[in-house]
Amino acid sequence: MNSASKTSPKHRRTLALFLPFLPSERIIRAHGQPEAPFALTEKQRGAVIIAAADRQAVALGLGVGMKLADARARVPELLAFEHDPLADAALLDRLASACERYTPMVAVAPPYALILDITGATHFFAPDAADPDSGKSGEVAAARDAEDMLDNVGYSAYWALAGTADAALALARHGLQEGAEGQLPVSALDMDSKTHQALERAGLYHIGDLAERPRAGLAARFGTELVLRLDRLLGIEDRPINPIRSIGNIVTEQRFAEPLTHIDAALHVLEELFVAASKQLEDRGQGARMIRMILFRCDGDVARLGIETGAATRDAALFKRLLRERIDTLNDELNPGFGYDLIRLSIVAAEPLAVKQLRLEGGQDNQGDAIALVSQLSTRLGRDNVQKFQPTDSHIPEQGLLALPALDAPAPLPWKIPPSGNPPMRPLHMFDPPQRVQVLAEVPDGPPYRFTWRRKVHQVIRYEGPERIASEWWQRKDGQQHGKGGLTRDYYRVEDAKGRRYWLFRHGLYGEEKANPNWYVHGLFA
Repeated sequence: MNSASKTSPKHRRTLALFLPFLPSERIIRAHGQPEAPFALTEKQRGAVIIAAADRQAVALGLGVGMKLADARARVPELLAFEHDPLADAALLDRLASACERYTPMVAVAPPYALILDITGATHFFAPDAADPDSGKSGEVAAARDAEDMLDNVGYSAYWALAGTADAALALARHGLQEGAEGQLPVSALDMDSKTHQALERAGLYHIGDLAERPRAGLAARFGTELVLRLDRLLGIEDRPINPIRSIGNIVTEQRFAEPLTHIDAALHVLEELFVAASKQLEDRGQGARMIRMILFRCDGDVARLGIETGAATRDAALFKRLLRERIDTLNDELNPGFGYDLIRLSIVAAEPLAVKQLRLEGGQDNQGDAIALVSQLSTRLGRDNVQKFQPTDSHIPEQGLLALPALDAPAPLPWKIPPSGNPPMRPLHMFDPPQRVQVLAEVPDGPPYRFTWRRKVHQVIRYEGPERIASEWWQRKDGQQHGKGGLTRDYYRVEDAKGRRYWLFRHGLYGEEKANPNWYVHGLFA
């Protein structure tokens, strides 16, 4: 399955799920059904307004936008709770995750709808032979399965199928099905109130009233935006949906008529799915870098696992070890509940995988063991807790390298290797930050003669330098760079009477940048 669908609107199939009572059903699921009708309210311009209502309140004629005082005048027993749109949005995201069992391409349509691109994803759902509406494909079967799944967890939904997301969403919101687009009210265009009123004054109340009219005339009178939205509702134009998660380059999955109730069985299925994905990777000359796994429970709950490797791999044994490590590091153990009925594995990121070179005397010449160790430690300890050093293009000593996660791609800059036989120009041990020392010099801007560090006096018997390092001009502000890097540094490699070698620097040019520059020890040579 590709990461992006390029199917034309004529061949794309979209399922929209509209949950009109999501806020009230969230309250019912959390606290039980109140004894009286209730509404969720919010303040607008000093007035308390109904933002959502339960079925009973709607049946009594109460609706969104009505003042709470007017609603209670009509229904005195009406209960009121504070509206929490953030909780509704979080719930919608969770339900979107549960709907990924039908297709990886699931998007949220706030405030209370979901959009699923089910193109080519309904062959797992057998049509109902007794239902003539579902005889042509499994689309209706998939839609009804999604409706039942949401109903089982306490949320009622209206669904509709169409060739475009806008059409399916509009049909679902108005309780219609594909083919009834002409019956939609013009409010389904979601235009501004001024345009809506203009349409009604012109006697245009339904989409069917607009469908047969010349587009040029509609655009001239009501604007091009109306024409674009009209064509989207009629399936002539389409716009891509924005899935809640990126789609993997390769997706493998397995469904079960009898849900798996044992973790070991589920892990074994994941290993088999990786082997199947590896065969596709091999055909492409690639290996996996990021692997995403989703385990769908039959009660709608979803468990997610992720693995990242230090290098591209198709090694099933390595995947098995990393999978076990990931399971062991979970804060909440996997709980199959009543069982997993769908398990999906996606290769989210893949890279070219070179053919392994065999040594002349046998065996493989590779760094597989080191890469496997990095991958395993990163999985066990966390991605950011296993790091590597990467060289950077900077002559400022403390900026010459960066500590990055070891799982990141190889550094574009190679390490500079000094000529063999020469002493190193930089110390093996660096202090961050540099440590302050007291220095005595024969002349103010000369090399150190004696220095005191950590309450011990060190007599300098030989030195090399100075090596002058100025600040990077592109990082200066008004001629100075923030921090220690703003002044020129004169570095000296010095050796004391006991043979120990240090890397000292004077921070600032004497008499030009500072009247009395400070000295620091920046590192130790072995």
